[in-house]
Amino acid sequence: MVKFRYTIADPNGMHARPAGLLVREAQKFPCAVTLACGEKRADLKRLFAVLSLDIKHGETVEVAVEGDGEAEAAGALERFFRQNF
Repeated sequence: MVKFRYTIADPNGMHARPAGLLVREAQKFPCAVTLACGEKRADLKRLFAVLSLDIKHGETVEVAVEGDGEAEAAGALERFFRQNF
């Protein structure tokens, strides 16, 4: 399992358009990807689950990637967060 943390810098938090792009990025990989914010967790491959976390500016999220290609997926997702959130 590979994990990383990221603090949301976007003043709008994690809103629908970039969240949708993030979900599509996660869906490219065969491994399981979980997004957590505080005590809440969601499957990063399901848009409504991600949006239900209601992630705001300044909150820190943790992404956990497990399975085939986990290192590659974690790297790609971390880059995506840095470029979009």
